[in-house]
Amino acid sequence: MEKTLNIVLVEPQIPQNTGNISRTCAVTGARLHLVKPLGFSVSDKQLKRAGLDYWQYLDVTMYENLEDFFDRNRCRSFYYFTTKAPRKYTDIEYPDDCYIVFGREDAGLPEKLLYENQETSVRIPMLPEVRSLNLSNSVAIAAYEILRQWDFPSLSGAGKLRNYTWRE
Repeated sequence: MEKTLNIVLVEPQIPQNTGNISRTCAVTGARLHLVKPLGFSVSDKQLKRAGLDYWQYLDVTMYENLEDFFDRNRCRSFYYFTTKAPRKYTDIEYPDDCYIVFGREDAGLPEKLLYENQETSVRIPMLPEVRSLNLSNSVAIAAYEILRQWDFPSLSGAGKLRNYTWRE
């Protein structure tokens, strides 16, 4: 049975981050949800350059705002990634079809949203004197933790050499 991971970017501002996250979605089979307003155009050259030739593998849904996102995704399991949460992201057992939600690079997610969802707000541990990780790095860390918990469904765990064959 194939599991579904949903990655949600709320008001992303930097096209290169969204491009990198798009690539992560493409190689993992995760769905990408973009909540407007965006700080760039989806036709932005920098966005496409960062995503390279992976655009054909993406499943992207756009939303006008956060209210539109929640209206169209009722009764889902949401996990809010923030530097402000008291709980580590590895303390959660993520269910199938979960939504991992990330805020804009310069402001994060609205504090009221985090306060109202304390049980599902999580943090990637880091040194206290450093502001935060890059958004695309945070998404990759979170996505691969969830996929690890699910035993990497549908993903290949073995690669191939071009000129040699791996010994068994």
